[in-house]
Amino acid sequence: MIGQIIDAVSVWAIPLLLAITLHEAAHGFAAYWFGDDTARRLGRMSLNPLRHVDPFGTVLMPALLLLAKAPFLFGYATPVPVNFGRLNHPRRDMVWVALAGPGMNMALAVLAALLYHGIGSLPSGVGEWAAANLRNTVYITCYWPSLICCRSRLSTADGWRSVCFPIAWPCPWRGSSGPGFSWSSACSSSCRCWVT
Repeated sequence: MIGQIIDAVSVWAIPLLLAITLHEAAHGFAAYWFGDDTARRLGRMSLNPLRHVDPFGTVLMPALLLLAKAPFLFGYATPVPVNFGRLNHPRRDMVWVALAGPGMNMALAVLAALLYHGIGSLPSGVGEWAAANLRNTVYITCYWPSLICCRSRLSTADGWRSVCFPIAWPCPWRGSSGPGFSWSSACSSSCRCWVT
C-alpha cells in the first residue's frame, strides 16, 4: 500500500518539479543573457527546485489533485523576477525572456517523448516507472498547459507577453496578461501522440 502511494506520487512529483524548475530557471537565464541580473542577484537562476517552489502552487494544489484522483495535475511556481527596464532592448528582449519558459517546456517534452521510445531496454519494473515519468513529463509540460490555458481562454503570461508587447498593442486587461494564448498549443498534439 505505502509502496503504491510512493510510486504514484513519484511519477507525478518528479516531472512536476523538473518542469517547474527548468521553466522558471530558463526565464532567469534568458533575462540575464539579455542584461537583467535581478534573478541572479536573488538566487533564482538555479536548478534547485526549492528556490522556485510556491507552497500552495507547487506542493498543496498538486497533492490535493493527486489525492482526489483528478484526471489532470496542475501546479505553478513562484515567478522569476524580471526587471524589463534593465534588459538591453526591453521591447524585443522581453519576448525572448517570456518565450524561454515555454521553450524549455517544449524542449523537455520532446526529450521525454524521444526517451520514452528507448524504455524497452530497461527491466520491466523500472521501465514501467520510467515510462510513467516520461509520459507525465509530456503531459505536464505540453498537453495540460495547452488544454487548460489555450482552450479555456485563461490568461497565460508567457505567451501573451510574447504576442502583445513586441507589436506595441496596449494591454487593456489590467491585472491580467491577456486573453489566453499558449505557445504550448503548437506542439501539444504531436508530443502527446509520441507517447501514446
